[in-house]
Amino acid sequence: MGTGSRHLSVHFDRPVDEVYAFASDPANLPRWAPGLGSSVMRVDAHWFVETPEGRARVTFAPANEYGVLDHEVLTPSGQTVYVPLRAIADGDATEVVFSLRRAPGMTDAEFDRDTALVESDLARLKAVLENPDS
Repeated sequence: MGTGSRHLSVHFDRPVDEVYAFASDPANLPRWAPGLGSSVMRVDAHWFVETPEGRARVTFAPANEYGVLDHEVLTPSGQTVYVPLRAIADGDATEVVFSLRRAPGMTDAEFDRDTALVESDLARLKAVLENPDS
Protein backbone atom coordinates (compact mmCIF):
# COMPACT_ATOMS: atom_id res chain seq x y z
CA MET A 1 0.00 0.00 0.00
CA GLY A 2 0.99 3.61 -0.22
CA THR A 3 0.06 6.78 -2.00
CA GLY A 4 0.71 7.91 -5.52
CA SER A 5 -0.94 8.29 -8.87
CA ARG A 6 -1.47 6.45 -12.11
CA HIS A 7 -1.72 8.58 -15.22
CA LEU A 8 -4.14 6.88 -17.59
CA SER A 9 -4.31 8.22 -21.13
CA VAL A 10 -6.33 7.59 -24.27
CA HIS A 11 -5.77 9.02 -27.75
CA PHE A 12 -8.81 10.36 -29.64
CA ASP A 13 -9.09 10.94 -33.37
CA ARG A 14 -11.11 14.07 -32.65
CA PRO A 15 -10.06 17.73 -32.23
CA VAL A 16 -9.33 18.91 -28.71
CA ASP A 17 -12.10 21.55 -28.78
CA GLU A 18 -14.70 18.85 -29.52
CA VAL A 19 -13.39 16.47 -26.83
CA TYR A 20 -13.19 19.28 -24.27
CA ALA A 21 -16.71 20.58 -25.05
CA PHE A 22 -18.26 17.13 -24.63
CA ALA A 23 -16.30 16.01 -21.57
CA SER A 24 -16.68 19.32 -19.73
CA ASP A 25 -20.49 19.22 -19.91
CA PRO A 26 -21.75 17.46 -16.76
CA ALA A 27 -24.96 16.53 -18.60
CA ASN A 28 -22.87 14.09 -20.69
CA LEU A 29 -21.42 12.18 -17.69
CA PRO A 30 -23.92 9.28 -17.82
CA ARG A 31 -22.94 8.64 -21.46
CA TRP A 32 -19.27 8.05 -20.71
CA ALA A 33 -18.84 7.70 -16.94
CA PRO A 34 -21.80 5.61 -15.75
CA GLY A 35 -19.76 4.40 -12.78
CA LEU A 36 -19.99 7.90 -11.35
CA GLY A 37 -23.76 7.93 -11.46
CA SER A 38 -26.83 6.82 -13.35
CA SER A 39 -28.36 10.22 -13.96
CA VAL A 40 -27.36 13.86 -13.70
CA MET A 41 -29.36 16.94 -12.85
CA ARG A 42 -28.71 20.63 -12.44
CA VAL A 43 -30.14 22.33 -9.36
CA ASP A 44 -29.56 26.07 -9.32
CA ALA A 45 -25.83 26.48 -10.04
CA HIS A 46 -24.85 22.93 -9.01
CA TRP A 47 -24.67 19.57 -10.83
CA PHE A 48 -25.62 16.35 -9.07
CA VAL A 49 -25.35 12.69 -10.03
CA GLU A 50 -27.39 9.87 -8.57
CA THR A 51 -25.13 7.16 -7.15
CA PRO A 52 -26.01 3.92 -5.36
CA GLU A 53 -25.05 5.71 -2.11
CA GLY A 54 -27.20 8.78 -2.81
CA ARG A 55 -26.79 12.12 -4.54
CA ALA A 56 -23.25 13.43 -5.16
CA ARG A 57 -22.36 16.97 -6.25
CA VAL A 58 -19.93 17.38 -9.16
CA THR A 59 -18.09 20.65 -9.71
CA PHE A 60 -15.95 21.09 -12.84
CA ALA A 61 -13.15 23.61 -13.27
CA PRO A 62 -14.37 26.80 -14.94
CA ALA A 63 -14.33 26.77 -18.76
CA ASN A 64 -10.78 27.35 -19.95
CA GLU A 65 -8.63 27.28 -23.08
CA TYR A 66 -6.09 24.83 -21.60
CA GLY A 67 -8.16 21.64 -21.65
CA VAL A 68 -8.39 21.41 -17.87
CA LEU A 69 -11.34 19.15 -16.99
CA ASP A 70 -10.52 18.79 -13.30
CA HIS A 71 -13.53 18.24 -11.09
CA GLU A 72 -14.48 17.57 -7.51
CA VAL A 73 -17.05 15.07 -6.38
CA LEU A 74 -18.69 15.67 -3.03
CA THR A 75 -19.88 12.18 -2.09
CA PRO A 76 -23.11 11.49 -0.18
CA SER A 77 -20.95 10.71 2.88
CA GLY A 78 -19.39 14.20 2.73
CA GLN A 79 -15.99 13.18 1.34
CA THR A 80 -14.54 15.41 -1.40
CA VAL A 81 -12.71 13.56 -4.17
CA TYR A 82 -10.49 15.66 -6.47
CA VAL A 83 -10.23 14.31 -10.03
CA PRO A 84 -7.42 15.70 -12.25
CA LEU A 85 -8.37 15.33 -15.93
CA ARG A 86 -6.90 16.98 -19.04
CA ALA A 87 -7.62 17.14 -22.77
CA ILE A 88 -4.35 17.84 -24.59
CA ALA A 89 -4.12 18.76 -28.27
CA ASP A 90 -2.05 16.35 -30.40
CA GLY A 91 -2.14 17.94 -33.84
CA ASP A 92 -5.70 17.38 -35.10
CA ALA A 93 -6.25 14.73 -32.43
CA THR A 94 -6.45 14.73 -28.64
CA GLU A 95 -4.93 12.88 -25.73
CA VAL A 96 -7.01 12.70 -22.56
CA VAL A 97 -5.06 12.11 -19.35
CA PHE A 98 -6.76 11.06 -16.12
CA SER A 99 -4.59 11.17 -12.99
CA LEU A 100 -5.95 8.52 -10.64
CA ARG A 101 -4.90 9.27 -7.07
CA ARG A 102 -4.53 6.41 -4.62
CA ALA A 103 -6.60 7.08 -1.51
CA PRO A 104 -4.93 6.64 1.88
CA GLY A 105 -5.20 3.04 3.03
CA MET A 106 -6.26 1.75 -0.39
CA THR A 107 -5.02 -1.75 -1.11
CA ASP A 108 -3.29 -2.72 -4.36
CA ALA A 109 -6.41 -4.67 -5.37
CA GLU A 110 -8.67 -1.66 -4.74
CA PHE A 111 -6.32 0.61 -6.71
CA ASP A 112 -6.26 -1.90 -9.58
CA ARG A 113 -10.08 -2.07 -9.50
CA ASP A 114 -10.37 1.73 -9.67
CA THR A 115 -7.81 1.79 -12.50
CA ALA A 116 -9.89 -0.68 -14.51
CA LEU A 117 -13.06 1.38 -13.92
CA VAL A 118 -11.40 4.59 -15.11
CA GLU A 119 -9.90 2.83 -18.14
CA SER A 120 -13.38 1.58 -19.01
CA ASP A 121 -14.85 5.09 -18.72
CA LEU A 122 -12.08 6.54 -20.92
CA ALA A 123 -12.65 3.83 -23.53
CA ARG A 124 -16.38 4.64 -23.45
CA LEU A 125 -15.62 8.37 -23.88
CA LYS A 126 -13.44 7.53 -26.89
CA ALA A 127 -16.17 5.34 -28.41
CA VAL A 128 -18.88 7.98 -27.92
CA LEU A 129 -16.77 10.73 -29.47
CA GLU A 130 -15.32 8.74 -32.36
CA ASN A 131 -18.59 6.90 -33.22
CA PRO A 132 -21.38 9.33 -32.30
CA ASP A 133 -24.01 7.37 -34.26
CA SER A 134 -23.43 4.07 -32.47
